[in-house]
Amino acid sequence: MSILKIARMGNPVLQGVAGVVEDPAAPEIKRLIADMIETMIDVGGAGLAAPQVHVPLRLVIFYVPPARNQGDGVPLTVLINPEIEPLDDGVQTAYEGCLSLPGLTGAVPRFTKLRYRGLGRDGKAIDRVAEGFHARVVQHEFDHLDGLLYPMRMPDLGSFGFVEEIRRAMNDSDAFDEGE
Repeated sequence: MSILKIARMGNPVLQGVAGVVEDPAAPEIKRLIADMIETMIDVGGAGLAAPQVHVPLRLVIFYVPPARNQGDGVPLTVLINPEIEPLDDGVQTAYEGCLSLPGLTGAVPRFTKLRYRGLGRDGKAIDRVAEGFHARVVQHEFDHLDGLLYPMRMPDLGSFGFVEEIRRAMNDSDAFDEGE
């Protein structure tokens, strides 16, 4: 396994629509998944999409610790060729961060409840409902597959800035959650 280099904002791999994974059981896909897991753990992220590691394929991984999702954690999940579907009109705005925009954060509106589907690491179908931080992480990673970075979802760039400056301005780190 290897730690992969993370593409940063401005890199063309983050701007395009990722291609479908044709053979989820292919050895190179299994190797990519293992390397992405190792990379995500190494950098301490909550999620990672293949385009973020310079591979334009529809594959994401994420982990939701119980403490970040009102006590309801989600184990490490691999989603190949995912699809998402909002389940209602509820939207919540919260601060997010991104491994491809290190040191930056911004307030992003996201659906609060959705369904996602895809194939797992073992090739079996996954079909889950997500709420709260879980739903936010899934949407954030899914956006990477369509060439979207979180600032593109922000209606007010006045909340976009460096993490330490936003925290200082808010003067309440408990209300601050930078996401990915």
